[in-house]
Amino acid sequence: MPTTDPFDDDKLREECGIFGVVGVTDAANFVTLGLHALQHRGQEAGGIVSHDAEQGFNSARRFGYVRDNFTSQSLMETLPGPLAIGHVRYSTAGSKGPAQIRDVQPFFGEFSMGGAAIAHNGNITNADALRRELIERGSIFQSSSDSECIIHLMARSLQRNIPERMEDALRRVEGAFSVIAMTRTKLIGVRDPLGVRPLVLGRIGDGWALSSETCALDIIGAEYVREIEPGEMVVITGDKVESIRPFRARKPRFCIFEHVYFSRPDSIIGGRSVYETRRQIGVELAREAPVDADLVCPVPDSGTPAAIGYSQETGIPYAMGIIRNQYMGRTFIEPTEQIRNMGVRLKLNVNRALIKGKRVILVDDSVVRGTTSRKIKEMILDAGAAEVHFRIASPPTAWPCFYGVDTPQREKLLAATMSEDEMCAHLQVNSLRFISLDGLYRAVGEAEGRDRKQPQYCDACFSGEYPVEPADMIEKGFKMKTAAE
Repeated sequence: MPTTDPFDDDKLREECGIFGVVGVTDAANFVTLGLHALQHRGQEAGGIVSHDAEQGFNSARRFGYVRDNFTSQSLMETLPGPLAIGHVRYSTAGSKGPAQIRDVQPFFGEFSMGGAAIAHNGNITNADALRRELIERGSIFQSSSDSECIIHLMARSLQRNIPERMEDALRRVEGAFSVIAMTRTKLIGVRDPLGVRPLVLGRIGDGWALSSETCALDIIGAEYVREIEPGEMVVITGDKVESIRPFRARKPRFCIFEHVYFSRPDSIIGGRSVYETRRQIGVELAREAPVDADLVCPVPDSGTPAAIGYSQETGIPYAMGIIRNQYMGRTFIEPTEQIRNMGVRLKLNVNRALIKGKRVILVDDSVVRGTTSRKIKEMILDAGAAEVHFRIASPPTAWPCFYGVDTPQREKLLAATMSEDEMCAHLQVNSLRFISLDGLYRAVGEAEGRDRKQPQYCDACFSGEYPVEPADMIEKGFKMKTAAE
């Protein structure tokens, strides 16, 4: 499986991507392509479940990248049928440290009315309480994943069919969830009432596709139809798409960090190009935090669109001052102490001829622990830069996410313990500025900025204002934001 990356270890990581198709020949092949397009959302492991009228349900779960596992003809022949769903993951809820194959989704359950499989993107914030209750009532868990609670809740439901049992189960669940599920004949998609995590619907020939992002529809040649709306369940049977509203209507709170970092720049969110939004973040950042310099350089690859926007707004030339080694998917030599100390240099290298003697603006998407930012600064100075100015295309990340994102404990977040000026001194750069929360909201299309009474997005990682109380974490001692903070 992929090793821990010395560069990406200092990023917030989305924990998974989900994809499903119905009504096509060899559906699992389409799911493989979709998961490959969603690989940025989870690189630890992947799984596919398919259904064939003659062979029934079949599944395969593997550690590592989609391309290394689900391109084998012998494996794909074990996943026949016109209906399949899949999942790529990082571990947020579930086992930490060495991954367990039993935690890899989709999860499958056999009910009295037939089997069903589910794949979940998000995090259940009351999973500990649900698990205790279910175990006390006789449920036997096979994994440490919060998502397995959904299968057990469905098993205990008294409803007549699987979609109704899923409705019943998800009404008990708190937190963030986009779920794709399948029965023998149906493909089902659901988003939580706040719509924190994404889910979209596409049309592929006479069939249908559900996906975390539109970029995965593109790869299979599917036509984007629409987003599954917050609080909506769609049940697809043959050519029919039925829309159900199982939950009480609430004001949506989509994750704003999807715009900043998680989604691929070639995806569409809420009718807006992710690339264009990130470019606009750079424009807003340039307006809020200009500085005299010679070059605007992105920290590749996530800082690139914002750096382009910053350059266009200021007129300061854009340049590729840092080059990323695109072929370091895995550590290619034994990770000795000497190699580990090279850290970021294994993935990034400075374009010395361009940087030497220049005042450089480095544009990155976020600062989490600050360890990578400091190493990149040292590399730029070692290459002879006269000045280094950091511009960050998100507000300071000062609070952990409990809705499906792998976030360090709060005390390990640099912005939780330092002001902007203190972070600047800690990183030892000439200047450091983050985009404001209002500036970020303007960049995603909210002309008046953030509505403080009813925020339009989930921005808890920046504001500390959690739209769903993280019950399990509070029970473990997490302190919510106080009025004084």
